[in-house]
Amino acid sequence: MAQITLAQAAAWCGGAIDPKYADVAFYGANNDTRKLEPGQLFVALQGVRDGHDFIPMALEKGAAAVLCTHCDGDYPAIVVEDTRIAMGQIARAERERLGLKVVGVTGSVGKSTTKEMIAAVLETTYRVAKTPANHNNDIGMPMAVLSIPEGTEIAVLEMGMNHFREIAYLTNIARPDLAVIINIGTMHIEHLGTQEGIRKAKLEILEGLQPGGTILLNGDDDMLWPVRNELNVPYVYFGEKNSDCAVCATDVMMDENSLSFRVNAGQETFGVCLALEGEHYVPDALAAVSVGLQLGVSPERISEALGCFKNMAGRQEIFEAKGVTIIKDCYNAGPESMAAALAVLGKKSGRRIAVLGDMLELGQRAPEEHYRVGCLAAKQADILFAYGPNSAKMVEGAVSGNMQEAYAFSDRQALAGQLKKMAKPGDTLLFKGSHGMHMELTLELFLATDA
Repeated sequence: MAQITLAQAAAWCGGAIDPKYADVAFYGANNDTRKLEPGQLFVALQGVRDGHDFIPMALEKGAAAVLCTHCDGDYPAIVVEDTRIAMGQIARAERERLGLKVVGVTGSVGKSTTKEMIAAVLETTYRVAKTPANHNNDIGMPMAVLSIPEGTEIAVLEMGMNHFREIAYLTNIARPDLAVIINIGTMHIEHLGTQEGIRKAKLEILEGLQPGGTILLNGDDDMLWPVRNELNVPYVYFGEKNSDCAVCATDVMMDENSLSFRVNAGQETFGVCLALEGEHYVPDALAAVSVGLQLGVSPERISEALGCFKNMAGRQEIFEAKGVTIIKDCYNAGPESMAAALAVLGKKSGRRIAVLGDMLELGQRAPEEHYRVGCLAAKQADILFAYGPNSAKMVEGAVSGNMQEAYAFSDRQALAGQLKKMAKPGDTLLFKGSHGMHMELTLELFLATDA
């Protein structure tokens, strides 16, 4: 990764340094001493704990310098009023210094998968960096920028949010050349009020778009298709169901192990086959195809990259254990991704068991959305195990859909215990819920051998 001196960083963020440390250099940044690597800048953030309390530990672990609001000793440091804002300012300046292209990715559902697919396509032709794991917020994304290696040609940066102006902050750091909005769902509606509010927040990505930059949009999304009439920047639509899109998927076919379709984009037509299950991956793949074509990647390389694509851990991992098939999709959940995951479960042979945790940040819509997911579960599963404060509402929906076995739990151990008793060889079990419900822990309890 690139080397930045304290003198450079201080100039970029308006911070103060001791002149004797001006030439001290750091590589990347981190706010967590547990993950800090030698040579990084330790960022002392104010959170549940005061990051300044961890400065001695950070220095012991090899931090090159510290970004802080006050110094309590003699060590390399940049002193600023607000460490979070200063880190963003340093990241923006570093992004400009690197002189690379940036693809910004946002959306309600599937943005991490889309980011990974785009990176996989671009890696066939360019030196690519991407935001790791879920580093898509006002702390993680700037740290990702500061970790971009020298010589990188394109960075794929994911941008998440749950309040207005968060995407605006991120896009003005990333300054994307291409911006992708994969969809407008209902996640975070608690803070944004309506889907129109969510769309407005996602469209903030345009505020940082480079002059001459292009936005790529899902033309199958009813909230995004009308946006074309309001845009004053170049745009490209991709889609399966809307034939007016510039990049279209046709002949979509699914089986238990793969998803395939043909791409039609102007004069280009070619096939794509992914080792993923579910039609909900079509827009993600089409976004990657569209970005690849925009940046000159050949159709042959696009097809090859998507054919080899493997999703991130926690996102539709399918494996066999204890005689049953497990679909581990525990990273996050909203109404749209729940419906997609249940559709995949519904295509499985044998008895199908949905183990679903609550969907968070739905505000006043939580009861009706959990009821609706319960209704969907009744169509796609034989048994429902629901976990969390809204589990009774989910069960109510399932029962209304004539599901005979639907159970609500407020205790994770009790759920796992009952599931162990009921699961039989040949069953397929889907584990899914919002990140805060930690359904991966429920899965671990189910798989654990009883003492």
